Amino acid sequence: MATGDLALGELQGSTNTRARVINDFSINVATVNGSGSQSANSVLLKSIFGMGVPVSGKNLFPSNIAGLPTWYTIRASKDGYVARKRDAEVLVALNPDTAKQDALALPVGGVAIYEEKLNLKQYRDDVVFYPVPLDSITAAICPEAKLRKLVRNMVYVGAVAHLLTIDLSVVESGLRRQFAKKPKVFELNFGAVKAGYDYAADKFTKLDPYYIERMDQTKGKIIIDGNAACGMGAVFAGVTVVAWYPITPSTSVVEATTDLLKKYRVTPEGKATFAVVQAEDELAAIGMVLGAGWAGARSMTATSGPGISLMAEFAGLGYYAEIPGVIFDVQRTGPSTGMPTRTSQADLLSVAFLSHGDTKHVILLPGNVRECFEFGGAAFDLAERIQTPVFVLSDLDLGMNNWMSETFEYPTAALDRGKVLTAEDLERLGGFARYRDVDGDAIGWRTLPGTRHPKAAYFTRGSGHNESAGYTERPDEYIDVMERLARKFENARKLVPGPVVEKDGTSKIGILAYGSSDFAIREGMDLIKQQYGQDVDYMRIRAYPFAHEIHDFVASHERVYVVEQNRDAQLESLLKLDLPAEQAVKLRSILHYNGLPLDAQTVVEEFVAKEGFTGISPTHVEDVEVHEGAVAS
Repeated sequence: MATGDLALGELQGSTNTRARVINDFSINVATVNGSGSQSANSVLLKSIFGMGVPVSGKNLFPSNIAGLPTWYTIRASKDGYVARKRDAEVLVALNPDTAKQDALALPVGGVAIYEEKLNLKQYRDDVVFYPVPLDSITAAICPEAKLRKLVRNMVYVGAVAHLLTIDLSVVESGLRRQFAKKPKVFELNFGAVKAGYDYAADKFTKLDPYYIERMDQTKGKIIIDGNAACGMGAVFAGVTVVAWYPITPSTSVVEATTDLLKKYRVTPEGKATFAVVQAEDELAAIGMVLGAGWAGARSMTATSGPGISLMAEFAGLGYYAEIPGVIFDVQRTGPSTGMPTRTSQADLLSVAFLSHGDTKHVILLPGNVRECFEFGGAAFDLAERIQTPVFVLSDLDLGMNNWMSETFEYPTAALDRGKVLTAEDLERLGGFARYRDVDGDAIGWRTLPGTRHPKAAYFTRGSGHNESAGYTERPDEYIDVMERLARKFENARKLVPGPVVEKDGTSKIGILAYGSSDFAIREGMDLIKQQYGQDVDYMRIRAYPFAHEIHDFVASHERVYVVEQNRDAQLESLLKLDLPAEQAVKLRSILHYNGLPLDAQTVVEEFVAKEGFTGISPTHVEDVEVHEGAVAS
């Protein structure tokens, strides 16, 4: 055992009779921004994943300068839950400025692994402490002082691996993959891991109940973030023009897209067949996207709330002139600058009606990284099929954090370019009217610039126009176009991804939600069933305009809770505009908007309070796997 006072020894000695907690806890790594801990945290996350244990990772970092507190939480869950847990049972404390606060936040019986100089054991006597002299270990194995900051982080990976019984060979394998092309970097980092592992093995008797044990629940799965998945989807969909302006948390959408374009959209002679343009601002970016879409290219931009605000006028042009384009909005908190590195779902209303005048936009709402990939591709087909800007709304939690996922399916369907007339079509038809509804679907036919036919040309107008694209201020012609646009939007209900019924049984209570809220809701529903014996039905919305199945879901329940991550109940408000009045009154809100990802306990507490439940059902049975007995050294 590491040196410590009698009280510490007595506490730790009594702790080893507790039931083991296997593959069901969270780790909170508390460091400072810019300390280079990202690689170490990734290695730790992927090592648990390599043990076959379902896992997720969330980064809470400051939005301004290096040196401020940052936390990275890793959740291991044998049951596959990946939502944020409100509390972490295991702390890795490296930041002197927050160490005391972080230690005090641990639950009773928790674990603190920390830089020995921080002396955290002085603050509590109900937590197991493992002090590790990270600085002295690092100095001994790394002669170069400038590298010690990075190597130091790998020392704690090794200590944590030993204390949680993570197989060292799994850590080594992950490091080899990460530094496959840099053998010297691997050797230095694994040396640090081994030093931390050996120190913990030599100095500590394990006295806490937390273990990682091998499972087989990650086979065939991947770890990826939603922004990278969106970028992959866009490339598979054939995007060739990307115009953007950097903004947290969407920048990595474009970075991932660009990396793939450079790899797969280059001729054998080395010539790029794509264009990525960093514009002077978001206004210019969406202007370029619409210009490219008008010219026939598949084009996109990525932004967040402040950029969405700047794009309003061009979004209206795209809607009224009927020009395709894709806009990825990775939502963060607002208003104004808000908290740029905190998550939110507060852009829904602004995006739905983005522009002045009567405007309604098609929105796709992915709920996991696989759907980020799928919708990232489907958005381009929809934009050209419906001839309109299409928005894909993710959020910081889904976009920037690490998620376990099933592998993505390779797209096999042909690209849907929509209703485009060729020169041969025009020769046969003798001409066309750009905005005339000839097929009854409210979508006109278009031509692309460069079509070699005298009847191919038309004016693209953001001002009043008739069905022939001619300028007009006649009220009847304006109304005709606006009513057709409304019909087109209504018809889009059948074209967008339909909702997913996660559970639809005999309950009179339902839940509606979208996006990353899904993870906490599904876990919360299990807890509500376990603790209160209450079944709840659940439908996840995946697009706007809302499919008719959503109306049916509301109609079949006495009351429906709308769970969302914003203050003003934006999804509920949008639903109330869409539902018949007698159904809209059934809606109730569960709101979460503190900038942290939604957790299951919040869902349970809000639901229970609104339903008037008290206490725990006597039929409740804790559904956790525990193993009695003393903890081995």
